[in-house]
Amino acid sequence: MALFFLFDSQMSAHTAADSAHVLTDSVRVAVAHSAPPGEESGNLFTDLLKHVQDSHELETPFGHIALPHIHLFGIDMSITKHVVFLWIAAAVLILGLALVARKNRKQIVPTGFGNLVEVFIVFVRDEIVIPNMGVGGVKYLPYLLTTFFFILLMNLLGLVPYGASATGNVSVTAGLAVIAYFMIQFAALRAQGIGHYLAHFTGGVHWLLWPIMIPIEILGTFTKAFALCIRLFANMTGGHIVIVSLLGLIFVFGKISPTIGYAVSIPSVIFTLGINFLELFVAVLQAYIFTMLTSLFMGLGMQSEAHEERAH
Repeated sequence: MALFFLFDSQMSAHTAADSAHVLTDSVRVAVAHSAPPGEESGNLFTDLLKHVQDSHELETPFGHIALPHIHLFGIDMSITKHVVFLWIAAAVLILGLALVARKNRKQIVPTGFGNLVEVFIVFVRDEIVIPNMGVGGVKYLPYLLTTFFFILLMNLLGLVPYGASATGNVSVTAGLAVIAYFMIQFAALRAQGIGHYLAHFTGGVHWLLWPIMIPIEILGTFTKAFALCIRLFANMTGGHIVIVSLLGLIFVFGKISPTIGYAVSIPSVIFTLGINFLELFVAVLQAYIFTMLTSLFMGLGMQSEAHEERAH
């Protein structure tokens, strides 16, 4: 799963970077027009935007660390900032849960950090999986828990100083959505069988309408994954852009008048701190929404299995 994210991120990182450069250039032009003639402007504002976009260098308190550019068979496999923090999230998830499991292996009731992890596990099982997928959906709990914790860690890393949120890269969210798509189809195929699974693409209409209905139903399976991808990407990127915009107001008005810049800085910093705390809530919320919608889509394909459980 982590290898897929790495490959997908490296394949599309340059596309996301190109889009971010277009945004940066547009802001640079806009800020330049607000500055007095002959003065170089927009540098501080565009530097802030670099915290949102992907790049080939890591920012540290001691300077910038250049990341290697790798090309294999004409494919850009370069390691970018978002790829590094994706690795960090995966490493923290694997090592953290392994240590918790090892520490509480012989205990009936977990203690310490294991108790907190259990709260999230029970919540995902009882409030997300079982209501949406039935008791039969518990067998997919390992995948859904991995998705929840992985997205949560990637979101939280974006709130750490000098950190970056890998979910702010559409390549990463696309990788998550592709895996969710295959899991949704696998759950439906396993619950319904090949015959019922293929029959649902006809929509139950007359066979003369199949040429119209089948493409629509097939397209509908992709729209679910597309919605998961864009929703997570837009929500995680939007919060960071708002913070950058609020801080950027200080420099924009500061170019007009230093007095105005100092006056604007106070409310800008206050609002930025407030939104930063809100981002903490959004980080958990978006992990919950992605996991909940994935389980819901999987549950829709497992309806026949759920009906059999109720019959028994």
